Order: sequence, then structure tokens, then C-alpha cells
Amino acid sequence: MATAEFIRIRLKSIKTEYDLLKTDKKNLLQKIEEAEIPENVYNSNAIENSTLTMKETEKILFENKVPKNLSLREVFEAKNLARVSEYIQQNNGHRAINRDHILAIHQILISGIEDNIAGRFRTKGEYVRVAGHVTPGPEKIEELIADIINQYSENTPDSSEYFLDKIAKFHLEFERIHPFNDGNGRIGRAIINWQLQRLGFPSIIIRNKEKKYYYAAFGEYNAAQKSEIMEHVLAMALMESLHKRTAYLGNKNIITLANHAKKIKYSLSALINSARRQTIPAFREKGVWKISDDRPSYTRA
Repeated sequence: MATAEFIRIRLKSIKTEYDLLKTDKKNLLQKIEEAEIPENVYNSNAIENSTLTMKETEKILFENKVPKNLSLREVFEAKNLARVSEYIQQNNGHRAINRDHILAIHQILISGIEDNIAGRFRTKGEYVRVAGHVTPGPEKIEELIADIINQYSENTPDSSEYFLDKIAKFHLEFERIHPFNDGNGRIGRAIINWQLQRLGFPSIIIRNKEKKYYYAAFGEYNAAQKSEIMEHVLAMALMESLHKRTAYLGNKNIITLANHAKKIKYSLSALINSARRQTIPAFREKGVWKISDDRPSYTRA
């Protein structure tokens, strides 16, 4: 099932506003992306059961400080994933994602952690099981990765598949293949941001607090080859990312959603529900819902 038409219309409208506002503000956009890296790193690693907190991740990345009693592996994972984000920002605008880029960002991610598996796909004798799903054998990986890259890159006159639907399917297939011995989830989510930024969109954050819904997307795909849940996950995350950037680019007065609720005398829980559905232009920073205080919402609830 493809992304709903009303979501496509809404995304197109926000993207149009974003494109207008970002003119001559490349430096501000870069600062927003840089400030967001720890949040993205924290969430992506937490989905993979890292024990680092958001605050610890910030200390490691922004202050180059390692709090006591932390796992050295988790510290490397945070630093390396931040380097992956920086690599994507520097390279995605020039090139479509390909096999070599995927291997390059895996090399960055796993370097210094497990160098013997960094930057290469699984090879003979290396099999992986993800929950109840046994992933394809290593001898099939090169062909399968080439297939999903070709399908994603296909751009024929009769190819009208919506960009988010293509990205969702690529991500689901990539994780189904699970081409690496380790780091598949983090690399898969990094590729989503490569693909989005290549198309002129900002990066997104798939949040640890919502991983049950994110994981449900894989269950749906493995059971019935449907991608509706993943399409919705990506659409909501992208709208949220665009709302954040239009608020900053438009030099708006940004306040917490809690304070906004008090100001308009409205239920905070109802506003949070609307924020999660992205029917109001709210976004999160370090897990706190915020909104531009001087712009209208799509709806009040």
C-alpha cells in the first residue's frame, strides 16, 4: 500500500515552504544538522540496545568526555556513528547510494570495534538469524544488494512509485538481507538519510521510544510483503524534521508544547497526540515536544 494521498499533499506543502525558507541559509541548516547528530546517534544506537543516555552521548560527541564506567565499545559506536552522519552530509549530494558507499559507511561504523568484519559483507560460513527470520546466505548477498539498489535507482517513464515508498521498501529489503555481521540496523537507517538528503530533504530520526512500531513494520513485511507501517514511520519522521527546520529557518518563536498548551488553554495530551500524527507543526528536541508559537496549526487537535 502506497503512502496516502493526503500525506503526500501535506509533505509537498511543507517541503515547498522549506525550500523557500532555506535560500541563503546553508550555514543555519548545517548548524541544525550538526546539533541533531547526538540525538540521531543516541536513538539509532538505543534501538540496538545501547545503554548510553542522551546526555552521555552528547558528552562523548560534543565535549569529547567519556563518563566513568561506560562500555568502551558503546563509546566507539557513538563516535563512529557520528562520523557516518558527517560522511553522509559531505557525500550524498553528489552521488546516488551504491554498493561501495554502503561498504564505506560500514567501515566507518565498525572501525576500531571489530576490524575483521568492518567494510565487508558476510562471507562463507557467516549466517545470521534475526528473531524468527533466517537471513539469506552469504553467497547471495552481492546479488541481492545489487538488485535492491537497481530497483531503487530505476527511473523509467512508467516508474511512478512515490519516493518514500521506494525508500521504505529499500530499507525493509536491506534489513531482510542483513548483509553484515553487525551494524545492519544502524547502516540501514543511515542509508535512509543518505537517500532523503540526496532528494533535497533533511535527515530524519527514527526514535527509540517508537521502536515497537518500527519493528512492527518488519513483521508486516516478512509476513505479507506489505510496507504500509514503514511508509508511515518515515512520513511522520520526515514531516517532523521539516517542521523543525521551517520553524528555525523562519526565525519563529519556539516554545515547548506544554507551554503552548497553557497559552491556548488546551489539553496537553491532546496536543501530543496531534503532534505524533503530525497534524500540528510540532517537533522534538532531545525528546521534548516543541512548536513555533507564532504560526497556525493544521488543527488544534
